Amino acid sequence: MFSKLAYSVFEKSIQDYHQFDNVDQPINNPFPKEQFEHLLYLKNWIDTVQWHFEDIIRDPNIDPVAALTLKRRIDASNQERTDMVEYIDSYFLQKYSHVNAKPEAKINSESPAWAFDRLSILALKIYHMQEEVSRPNASQEHKDKCQEKLNVLLEQRTDLSTAIDDLLTDIENGNKFMKVYKQMKMYNDDDLNPVLYQNKK
Repeated sequence: MFSKLAYSVFEKSIQDYHQFDNVDQPINNPFPKEQFEHLLYLKNWIDTVQWHFEDIIRDPNIDPVAALTLKRRIDASNQERTDMVEYIDSYFLQKYSHVNAKPEAKINSESPAWAFDRLSILALKIYHMQEEVSRPNASQEHKDKCQEKLNVLLEQRTDLSTAIDDLLTDIENGNKFMKVYKQMKMYNDDDLNPVLYQNKK
């Protein structure tokens, strides 16, 4: 059950990050590089740091210069996140390279790695919504509303996990096939972002 494995790794990454709760804390990936879990842990660590970047930049009192610097870090993080999705998809392409898709096989709307990306973000939502449910100084009304949201997130986790495992089973059985498009991020590319390539002149 790949989804269960992935979610347990995502939870570990989130818990490890919150021991420090510092966006500058260096990652200490506990999984060997040759293991699939290494990619999953790194993927979620990037997501977790970016989650907190997004919190920081919404501070209404943030210094404008600091905000601009942080925006650059968010852009770089987005690129890392996309790169990690492609690494994870490469793993699955290799894993299922021996499978001959059936003539009637269909393509899925998203690749396995993008589905895992959604699960990683969902793990973060669940962690932080649980924090709100347990926040000591919050009103009972706030906690009740957050508990309702948490219940929906937990239901979503069940549904998404099932969908991921079904997708991987379908690929393994030749009922669906993978087709991966390399993400073409334009805003970080000197040759594709008009602001950047005009400044090169």
